[in-house]
Amino acid sequence: MEETTIPDQVSRLYVIGDIHGRLDLLDRIVEAIGRDVADGGADALTVTLGDYVDRGPASCGVLDRLIGNPFPTPHVALRGNHEQLFESFLEDPGVADHWRRLGGLETLHSYGVPVSDMRAGRNYDEACARLRDTLPAAHRRFLQSLKTSFSHGGYFMCHAGVRPGVPLDRQSDQDLMWIREEFLTSTLDFGKIVVHGHTPSDAPEVRRNRINIDTGAFASGRLTCVVLDERGHRFLQT
Repeated sequence: MEETTIPDQVSRLYVIGDIHGRLDLLDRIVEAIGRDVADGGADALTVTLGDYVDRGPASCGVLDRLIGNPFPTPHVALRGNHEQLFESFLEDPGVADHWRRLGGLETLHSYGVPVSDMRAGRNYDEACARLRDTLPAAHRRFLQSLKTSFSHGGYFMCHAGVRPGVPLDRQSDQDLMWIREEFLTSTLDFGKIVVHGHTPSDAPEVRRNRINIDTGAFASGRLTCVVLDERGHRFLQT
């Protein structure tokens, strides 16, 4: 994946929540952004919040699409906890005991790796070796390129959230990818509005200090993109 060049003047942000292997929904949100950009979205930027893999049926296909930047704007890709799990399994097959319960089997299947043994809790080493052999080099480079946060204007974007009381520029990668309750229940002013996913909700959640756009796409069929510009926020959904 080539290094993204950020426009000098970004007038609009398109921020997309957890995709989780739903290539069909990704394609539909790309089309929706294309129509929106054509209606006055010059100097826009698209940010994806991570969790591209696991649970849904087409993790491999999702990474293929994102690597080629399907959006009509420059694209910044962030890392979610499921990308971390994916990479961890490539280094340590023992991670499979946790990962297989969180959608890892669907990801392996999308790469053509047999999953019957892993479903039964055995032969993790063999599955890992098959994945290493099958995983395209471009996918590994893409995973390694992912950032854990991105900030622009009055918005701070990350996968899961931030730890209250810690400056945004000192947040740990662990919190940015995994935090839940301490962040979700906080009423503190974080310095910027935090745009995040990670915790599924039936509809986008808009709070004074955060916007949650994880609408459980893999199960609900609703992939959400929040549009942020000088007029405030609005949503595009599949």
